[in-house]
Amino acid sequence: MTKLTLALAMILTAHSVFAAQLHKVKGILVKIDAARKVIVVSCEAVPGFMDAMVMRFDVRGPLNLKSLAPGVAVRFDMVQKGNTEYAENIQRIEISNYESEPTEAGRLAFLNRALDPDVEEKVLKVGELVPDFTLIDQAHLATRLAQFRGKVVALTFAYSRCPNPNYCFRLSNNLAQLKKRFRASAGNDLILVTIVIDPNQDQGKVLENYADTWKADSATWRFLTGSLEDIRKIAANFGMNFWRDEGFLTHGFHTVVIDREGRLAANLEGNQFSARQLGDVVENVLKQTPADPSASVSLKSDPASR
Repeated sequence: MTKLTLALAMILTAHSVFAAQLHKVKGILVKIDAARKVIVVSCEAVPGFMDAMVMRFDVRGPLNLKSLAPGVAVRFDMVQKGNTEYAENIQRIEISNYESEPTEAGRLAFLNRALDPDVEEKVLKVGELVPDFTLIDQAHLATRLAQFRGKVVALTFAYSRCPNPNYCFRLSNNLAQLKKRFRASAGNDLILVTIVIDPNQDQGKVLENYADTWKADSATWRFLTGSLEDIRKIAANFGMNFWRDEGFLTHGFHTVVIDREGRLAANLEGNQFSARQLGDVVENVLKQTPADPSASVSLKSDPASR
């Protein structure tokens, strides 16, 4: 009886060691290697299991490249079996990409699509070249996107009178955190850009003061303005829309990363990703060189903050 009990105990112990454990994980995609079926994810913390961190996973099952790209928010099952960890059931998290007026913003977005059914097809895909543009910075100097070729660009949209700290302030603060994290690279390998979407208000001294709020020198962080037509055209490249509403603006949230060759490396929607996760995406792009075959994965399509 003792031998039988011991044997059963050993079997149960072995089973517990090798049995698969499943954890539900959310995060931001940092990199996809479709050929090897590997993803790199800036994961949120899983309470009681792991802290927030960047992890590499082999993928079991289908890897849907039509809906996944660097910068996309995902949820998936992390399976841990012995010393092996892999990801399966990867799903894109659909972002509510508007402010606190979802009904009005949704109606306007629907109207926009009705007027131009191809509007979503015109949004740049990861790996595509970002069209050049020229705007004016806070030092009143003309600034071309092309002048930053050879550097990585992190770019977002905002306006100075935005009333909610979870909107423009939060996205700008993400860039401020990039400036701290990549202090040695900022202004050299990394350029930060904020395009203001209220050019009638945010120009001249107002734009200067707005940049000063973030201690942004034009060598490192450009606050850019121009004609409303030009800004709308630039924003549309990234799926970013905005509308005037009772003196303020209703707008979507987009933060994009452009690689050294001027190609779109990531398009992060919404405002629910953390500055750390954005930094993880930027770090991956900074490590890439034009000779790196994984520098831009061309795909046919595009988290509580800490």
